[in-house]
Amino acid sequence: MNIVALFCDIDDFCLRFEPHWHPRLLTQGAHPRQREATLTLSEVMTIEVAFHESGYRTFKDFSLRSITPYLR
Repeated sequence: MNIVALFCDIDDFCLRFEPHWHPRLLTQGAHPRQREATLTLSEVMTIEVAFHESGYRTFKDFSLRSITPYLR
């Protein structure tokens, strides 16, 4: 699996999806929360798809062995 090609496809999808998604989000209370995340939606989705394609049984093992070494 080519992770760069996967990310590009997911990022293209997110660029079209997010503008339509944000207006439909439910708000709670007087102040809607729109905090900046450390990872973008496309990065999170790429990690999730890579996990499902990897064959690992738990996300913790996948995270510790496949993702964390690249973040350091």
